[in-house]
Amino acid sequence: QVQLVESGGGLVQAGGSLRLSCAASGRTFSYYTRGWFRQAPGKEREFVAAISWSTAIIHYADYADSVKGRFTISRDNAKNTVYLEMNSLTPEDTAVYYCASTRIRTKAANLYDYWGQGTQVTVSS
Repeated sequence: QVQLVESGGGLVQAGGSLRLSCAASGRTFSYYTRGWFRQAPGKEREFVAAISWSTAIIHYADYADSVKGRFTISRDNAKNTVYLEMNSLTPEDTAVYYCASTRIRTKAANLYDYWGQGTQVTVSS
């Protein structure tokens, strides 16, 4: 079992920044990818970014086209935590943001095994 807990969401004005955190615990050793997804009201959950964990053989960071150049995913191995730095936020970024983990490199939500409870990000215009 893997437990994921997100934090850092909130209300921010357009053009502002937020940093989300996702702390993991449990049997995380073989879950090589940590991802961020988001879901806006009435929309499907969509991929935002993913990063390989230190136990992965190949290291990578993947982004959705809609966030490239604005969002940065990073990790702290010692804290077993992944971060999502979000800059130049727009109202279209408003959503519940979820952290998830999987054993493979993928952007498909249905292939992630464990999920956090989500954290709300609201961007006002």
